[in-house]
Amino acid sequence: MTRAYWVAQVDVSDPVAYERYRTANAEAFRKYGARFIVRGGTQELREGVARARTVVIEFADLATARACYDSPEYQAAKALRDPVSQANVVIVEGYAP
Repeated sequence: MTRAYWVAQVDVSDPVAYERYRTANAEAFRKYGARFIVRGGTQELREGVARARTVVIEFADLATARACYDSPEYQAAKALRDPVSQANVVIVEGYAP
């Protein structure tokens, strides 16, 4: 089974309110077995345009990654994030040779 990932880049305008999102999203991530690979560490832009924060989350497969994003638990958390940030979120299937 090929793993899948959320790749998110985020600009946060209210860090205090954004913490409420991070607390709320934990329920969905636990339920769907998400594992953080990258969580806002130091980044160095070499090409193109990026947002200030990058997050990569691993899931068992594409269906699970999609189900987590579409879940009521994550959508409730996302509603807390939307007013205090701008984000690009891509769900991508991993490479399996």
